[in-house]
Amino acid sequence: MVAVSGLLVVIAGLSASALPPLAEGNVSLKDFRFASGETLPELRVHYRTFGTLECDAQGTARNAVLVLHGTTGSGAQFVRQEFAGELFEPGQPLDATRFFIVLPDGIGHGQSSKPSDGLHARFPRYGYRDMVEAQYRLLTEALGVDHLRLVIGTSMGGMCTWLWGELHPGFMDALMPLACLPTQISGRNRVWRRVIIDAIRSDPEWKGGEYSTQPPSLRTAAEALFFMGSNPVVRQREMPTLVRSDEVLDAFVAREVKTLDANDVLYALEASRDYDPGPGLGKIEAPLLAVNSADDLINPPELGILEREIRRVPRGLAVVLPFSETTRGHGTHTLAVLWKRYLTELLEVSAR
Repeated sequence: MVAVSGLLVVIAGLSASALPPLAEGNVSLKDFRFASGETLPELRVHYRTFGTLECDAQGTARNAVLVLHGTTGSGAQFVRQEFAGELFEPGQPLDATRFFIVLPDGIGHGQSSKPSDGLHARFPRYGYRDMVEAQYRLLTEALGVDHLRLVIGTSMGGMCTWLWGELHPGFMDALMPLACLPTQISGRNRVWRRVIIDAIRSDPEWKGGEYSTQPPSLRTAAEALFFMGSNPVVRQREMPTLVRSDEVLDAFVAREVKTLDANDVLYALEASRDYDPGPGLGKIEAPLLAVNSADDLINPPELGILEREIRRVPRGLAVVLPFSETTRGHGTHTLAVLWKRYLTELLEVSAR
């Protein structure tokens, strides 16, 4: 059972006439059961949409696109020139006058239900599979979407894209995970997450999640996120001296701690514990094109994992963008101009 509320909002920073109106709303999923067995009487899922849903003569949705964000992000991050301007404007690969684009906030993120709403450390321990389940219910129960033209996601959203292909293999025409690997979180990728998790949980000021002001460990979390998000060449160019390095880092952290919450960050990082698409890669039916970048500190190509595992996906292909003056490490996933030609190819192949 669901309850739906919505409104139209004005978009700032994009050409006023380039995109259809952005609709924004909430869906309440009643008695949501998590994979852990925990439940919430009401799980709120916030979403944004561009365009109008179109169905064929049989009533099946044909133009819906699901776009999934990364850890500590939200659907709002895509409503910017470097993403929406490159993909959603008229004539672009996901032209919003032709596609119905859905941008949900994942559980624990954005304006969806999250620990900082009031439950704090009593909030259910969600995982990526819970996120996919909530997204599936948002689409099918609230938005009338029974089929997707495409699932595309960045970072955590890319990992959820792999899971979408396994858990609902006949539900989409195509899949495009960006900046992620189809294997459980391990190695250095697990270590940087543990650094943040341990910093928060061992912080006396965290107080078991019942703090009244943000604990100092939130600053450590923001610093780690800054460290992992770009490449060393970009960082050296913007921070060529010791003084400038401190200034840039301090400015970033000051911005982030204004909006981040320690419990929300803790939960978001711990949510990756159930991510392990490897055993189910052979279940993916739709054409899948995975895109990583060579300067991604979180998913470095020298591991060879993507190249090895993509062979197990029946209709899977992988691209690793070479390092260049325009790549931005892990953050390359949001610079659509660098990879949208591959998206165009995927849409052409899956249309056939």
